[in-house]
Amino acid sequence: MKDFKFSPVQYWNVYDYYNKPKLAVSPEEAKKETGQLLISACEYRMVSDVPVGVFLSGGYDSTCVTALLQKDRTEPLRTFTISVPDIGLNEAPYAKEIAEKLQTNHTETECTAQEAIDLIAGLPYFYDEPFADSSAIPTTLVSKIAKQHVTVALSADGGDEVFAGYNRYEMILKYGEKLNRIPGFARKSVAGVMDLVSADSIPVLKNKYNFAQRYEKTKSILRNTSDQNIMLSVSQLFTEEQINQICTQRFEKLSTYFDSKELKNYSSLAFAQAMDYQTYLLDDILQKVDRASMSVSLESREPLLDHRLIEYVAQLPDDLKFRDGSKKWLLKEIVHEYIPKSVMDRPKMGFAIPIESWLKHELRDLMETYITEGKVRETGIFNWKEIERLKLSFLAGRKEFGVKVWYLLSYLMWYERWGK
Repeated sequence: MKDFKFSPVQYWNVYDYYNKPKLAVSPEEAKKETGQLLISACEYRMVSDVPVGVFLSGGYDSTCVTALLQKDRTEPLRTFTISVPDIGLNEAPYAKEIAEKLQTNHTETECTAQEAIDLIAGLPYFYDEPFADSSAIPTTLVSKIAKQHVTVALSADGGDEVFAGYNRYEMILKYGEKLNRIPGFARKSVAGVMDLVSADSIPVLKNKYNFAQRYEKTKSILRNTSDQNIMLSVSQLFTEEQINQICTQRFEKLSTYFDSKELKNYSSLAFAQAMDYQTYLLDDILQKVDRASMSVSLESREPLLDHRLIEYVAQLPDDLKFRDGSKKWLLKEIVHEYIPKSVMDRPKMGFAIPIESWLKHELRDLMETYITEGKVRETGIFNWKEIERLKLSFLAGRKEFGVKVWYLLSYLMWYERWGK
């Protein structure tokens, strides 16, 4: 055994399937094959000797999983939805309508904002790493509810990455080429003006969902309109320059999937989907769901991440995913066989949490406890003066800095629990 050697070998890579020639199939053929793959993927995840349920939000992804599983069953599926109406998180009416049409055994639970806030202090323990996606809060809530009735729950993550459902894909396709026609100096000048104008001071738009974050990302995109930078801009919260400002020392920039040259002859849409599949899905979405569910000993399963599904859909032409201005076109066509388009046709909703508002009110004490000179300096990596400036700017009305403050708070809470 002295001469025993081993070396890691990659046995699967999603890029291999995006690099293959696009399949010459009709929309009907694609719809039929994709539908069969979806059914197989969903049924495979139902194999269990303990009770199984489905998270149902009423959106296309969870509706697809629920509809395909319920269609040939005589026993109703167990489906679960939570709502927190006093913070605007209320998909329950949509989920209830879907559940009634599909005749599932549906559990709808209404939570208060305080119940959601009470979970925050425990997140660093369960996530075991600095993690600041605030949708971990409602994901943990719905897992707690489901665990009272089932031991396994099917989630529907991956649908946006596989079938092209994110708003950023639409932005890349609609505006990427147009922005490139604008001279670079003009775009950078606009971004410079935006630096001086608070997102919270712009009438009407300031009240739109997630506007403050989108405002920040738009500035970065205006400065560099390449596919790589657009995806990096929508994926990162702090730019490399901002990281170096808030930290006490400069850090070496590591190579990431955003620098990968493995994609060949790709379209802008394929690049965006592949990047999200390798980064956002893996490092955020799946971390969030796995830890939220296992914090209450609930096993979550992901049928839309079946490797056969992504291998096939990655080879389909872009216009079967984004068609006539409609994101996720192919998946929607499949869902419409079970649920009328009139029922499903509504704006996309996320598990949105009003973090900016909470930091100024309900979480103000928590923020003031952790984002202090003593605790910041104790980490040994943050520049207190810059952190203080960011915090004070947010409290003075720069709403777009709220998520940055939340990320810092999440890190400092984690550091106190695990970093010392």
